[in-house]
Amino acid sequence: MANDNPMDPVTPPLVADESAAKADVETPADSSKRNSSDRSDEQQLTVEPLHLDEADTNVRSRLRVLAIVGALYLVLFVAALDQTIIATSIPTVTADLRSAAGYTWIGGAYLLANAAAGPIWTKGSDIWGRKPALLGSVLIFAVASIIAAVSANIQTLISARALQGVAAGGLFQLVAVTISDLFSLRKRALYFGWMGGVWALAGSAGPLIGGAFSELVSWRWCFWVNLPVCGLSFALLLLFLNVHNPRTGLREGLVAVDWFGTVSILGVSVLLLLGLNFGGTTFPWNSAQVICLIVFGVLMIGFFLFSEKRLAKYPLMPLTVFKTLSSNATIIVAMGHSMVNIGIEYYLPLFFQSVRQASPLHSGLLLLPITITAAAADVVAGILIHRTGRYREIIWFGVTLMTLATGLYIDFWTDTPLARIIGIQIVGGTGTALLFQTPLLAIHNSVSQSEVASATASLAFIRSLATSVSVVVGGAVFQNSMTTRRSSLVAAGLSDSVLDALAGDQAAANVGIVATISDATQRRAVQDAFAWSVRNIFILYTCVAGITVVASIFIKQKHMSTEHTETKTGIENLAKRENDNSS
Repeated sequence: MANDNPMDPVTPPLVADESAAKADVETPADSSKRNSSDRSDEQQLTVEPLHLDEADTNVRSRLRVLAIVGALYLVLFVAALDQTIIATSIPTVTADLRSAAGYTWIGGAYLLANAAAGPIWTKGSDIWGRKPALLGSVLIFAVASIIAAVSANIQTLISARALQGVAAGGLFQLVAVTISDLFSLRKRALYFGWMGGVWALAGSAGPLIGGAFSELVSWRWCFWVNLPVCGLSFALLLLFLNVHNPRTGLREGLVAVDWFGTVSILGVSVLLLLGLNFGGTTFPWNSAQVICLIVFGVLMIGFFLFSEKRLAKYPLMPLTVFKTLSSNATIIVAMGHSMVNIGIEYYLPLFFQSVRQASPLHSGLLLLPITITAAAADVVAGILIHRTGRYREIIWFGVTLMTLATGLYIDFWTDTPLARIIGIQIVGGTGTALLFQTPLLAIHNSVSQSEVASATASLAFIRSLATSVSVVVGGAVFQNSMTTRRSSLVAAGLSDSVLDALAGDQAAANVGIVATISDATQRRAVQDAFAWSVRNIFILYTCVAGITVVASIFIKQKHMSTEHTETKTGIENLAKRENDNSS
């Protein structure tokens, strides 16, 4: 049993105390099955640290724990930061690169690549070990940041953002997987709480930091800032991370990769998101291009599920995660939360800059109520779950507050008082923060320790895909709404050049044009058009949030164990796991 106190030496895993299993709130039959599974897992899974002498294998010192966790939080911070740091800088970026075409893919490429690559990184860590996967993802993220920082055109920037997203997909998932390897489920809640706090702080502070760089230095510093953090984290992980290393050979590992699943999951991500992005903007929704992309994307989902069930020896995303109603309800909550959260982070700054006429820096400051509240609430949630062992009530409270606040965002207009905006953000920040890590804990509590990495990958992929869909669909709603308002802008007497700048996919990149309109009536017409378009986005997200409220009712509470056995990676252990699942 791994020591639950992170500051005490960690002893080798022992056989779980049967009294802990008897405390489980499940039925006697379920408890018996779990005890049998636990004993089987403990016979298979032992700690085998990386490159340590025998004298060192019985201890993980306080310094080592702090160094490992600190490095994990640092790489998580920069990866989460890059989801939103560019949001307030997009008008500056498009002006500097002299192109607004495809601006939505500055953010969308990062999120799309993140969604597609995450499960691949996690399965790679199952085959080759956590440490090589983590170090590789940190290195690629740093290289991609350099390319983004020196981009001379928008095509290079979008390509660099896609490469960043590939690396971030690994960082997001491997941080959670590594923490899950180190700590018991109950103790994990505490570290996940801090992890969620880091995520909330980075995601919400991104627009503020990006706005400050764009206004005071250069938007390119949104990417240069990643390098020292990546360098420090790489060094700490290289020196201190001591989890099992299976020393799998490259050729042997490549044979074990689920290539059918890898190709099909990439197809799902690209086809669906391209179809959603093109719909109503580049091509009409009823065009052959959009219909084919979406239809083939949906068909690819079917092929992916078939390959995971029938073709893959070691599935990229084992379908056992979806076997219970409670798990599926948890996944729906996580999807809805991801869609709403990223939508708020992306489109509230747009509201502030277009409707409230805030600068990029000021719009970032206006998001501070969400930043501070979310970071604090996530940490508190982790502490509460660690102490009480209950997560269901926190999920219920979170979805309720998230839905309430998102519904209130619909009322934001040009003359909404600042105090009201801040108050609603505090409510919304609390609600979304409570849902960052609690769904993952609920999923972990429904699978064995040996399946935690796969479960993490599955949920993270679904979250990432939902996030990507949210940004694209939100952008489509905004662009189509601005197109609908064109008649009112024409009636206000705006010039053709201004109308073209505010048409469809150009509008978000040209929010600065509002301040250049001298006629008060015309300026108010443009502000109202932006406010109405953003309002439609929040109507969409309120509906999504409402679905999470209904889904949360079906989530079941189970006993959270304080016993723990660290996961052993490698092909041999993958084979044992698959044999156990099929028996």
